[in-house]
Amino acid sequence: MGDSKQASARSSFLQTLAAVLWSFFGVRKGRDHERDMASLNPVHVIITGVLAGALFVLSLVVLVQFILG
Repeated sequence: MGDSKQASARSSFLQTLAAVLWSFFGVRKGRDHERDMASLNPVHVIITGVLAGALFVLSLVVLVQFILG
C-alpha cells in the first residue's frame, strides 16, 4: 500500500515539475494544460515555480561570475 502512495506522490511531483518547466519554456498543448489544471495542486505548482526560478537565477549568477572571473 505504501508503495502506491509513494509512487503516486512521486508521479505528482514529476507532473508538477514538468508543468512548471514547460511554462518556463512557454510551450504547452491545450490538452496537457487542461489535464494539469484538473490534477495538480496549485500550492505545489507555486512552490515548484519559485524554487525553479530561484535555481535559474542562481545558475545565471554563477555563470556570469565564472565568465567574468
